[in-house]
Amino acid sequence: MTLVEVLVVVVIVAVLACFLLPVLKRAKVRAQKITCNGELKQIGLAFRIWEGDHTNLYPMSVSTQFGGTFEYVATGETFRHFQVMSNELCTPKVLVCPNDVRRPAKDFGSAFSNTNVSYFVGVDADDSRPQMALSGDRNIVGGTKLVNGVLEITTNQLVGWSSEMHNGVGNIGLADGSVQTVNVTGLAELFRQTGLATNRLVIP
Repeated sequence: MTLVEVLVVVVIVAVLACFLLPVLKRAKVRAQKITCNGELKQIGLAFRIWEGDHTNLYPMSVSTQFGGTFEYVATGETFRHFQVMSNELCTPKVLVCPNDVRRPAKDFGSAFSNTNVSYFVGVDADDSRPQMALSGDRNIVGGTKLVNGVLEITTNQLVGWSSEMHNGVGNIGLADGSVQTVNVTGLAELFRQTGLATNRLVIP
């Protein structure tokens, strides 16, 4: 090949790369959102299986004396609510969103902590209110942050998403087992439809 032919090939490859790289980046972002959505569905299923074995209550409503996490609601230790469901979740890898900088724990043992969790827990969620937020991306902004790490969101408070994980949108797992991807407007509307004046979330 002559030098001119080599240069032509290099230019063609460079032009193709300029077109393909943005497409591949968008595909990667979309795949990560789908993965996060799927993880929240697994978490929702784990909650429902655990609930079925414990008098139809989620762990946040059951005392630690009976295998639940009610007493941990006041401590801000979000990971505890997932730790008691280790049998249902199987692996702590499902607790970290692929868009998050956090890393999953190796197991649910003593090293497992809030730093290995990407998702909040809606501590007042139950089956009687299927539209309540059971879990979701941790990067919610707004509301009232209490000393113990619990975030209180009333129906008239401004809430939104930081740019940390999904660029202005986020995923919420509802008590009915479904998962919704919502923007800021959708997030505020979701909390208005829960049936509670104040929603409490433990944010890891």
